Amino acid sequence: MRRILVLCVFALALSGSSSAQVRVSFLAMGDYGVGGSRELSLGLRMKSYESRHDANMLVALGDNDYLQSPRLFRANWQKSFGWARRSGLRVGGVLGNHDYQTGRGAYELATLGMPGRYYTRRLGDGEVQLFFLDSNSISATQTAWLEQQLSESVATWKIAVYHHPPYTCGGHAGNLDVARRWVPLFEDYGIQLVLSGHDHTYERIKSQQGVQYFVSGAGGQLRKGDIDRRTSIFGTGNDQVNSYMYFEATPEKLLFWALDASGHILDNGALTRVRAAAAGK
Repeated sequence: MRRILVLCVFALALSGSSSAQVRVSFLAMGDYGVGGSRELSLGLRMKSYESRHDANMLVALGDNDYLQSPRLFRANWQKSFGWARRSGLRVGGVLGNHDYQTGRGAYELATLGMPGRYYTRRLGDGEVQLFFLDSNSISATQTAWLEQQLSESVATWKIAVYHHPPYTCGGHAGNLDVARRWVPLFEDYGIQLVLSGHDHTYERIKSQQGVQYFVSGAGGQLRKGDIDRRTSIFGTGNDQVNSYMYFEATPEKLLFWALDASGHILDNGALTRVRAAAAGK
């Protein structure tokens, strides 16, 4: 039997797609939970952007609450991001290391639409599947669950979401546990896109074994001058402004934009599905 291989190829130039194609889209931000005017400003800017670019989901990449206060977390979320559910967006999130410092972040789960510390969500008619993971506690149980979910997935686009990046050009070193235990599964089971936070920067890492990694941790906290652009994995990035991301999927392309808090484009491009026949065709 002939096998069809599905590969992801990175293309910096955007190209148009048929208006008849089904589109699924979502927003993502990380390390935003600082409260006050910075968190509110980011949330309102994202709301304004979404009003002009429809989204299906709002995704939180961890470190959702630096203040370590259940009461303030819920209040700040409602002020800054409560518009998402009111506008019909689903909400999904993961926990960061700062979230774990207070009760392992249990008070955040309901607000962030989390049925547990790891779970999966499908968008559209199932063509996009997000695997939300807990990189604070990488147990054998969670890893076995991830492998089973990936092996059963028939989604066109498979996206992993967790806090600690295995590849980064920022001040934190790449997470070795993630690299050792999860990255091989991403490569074996066709994950095309991985989203993390933790470093307070925006980074697009050069494709690693066909998997595209992003760090989007500049939602509220910011470390200016933190990116080492000399590293071999550096694609592009920004450590000067707060930022968030927007993704739009069609059956053939997964388009992305990185935007600063004022909506200016910092980076954009596309992942493209390329079908190639197996040897012997």
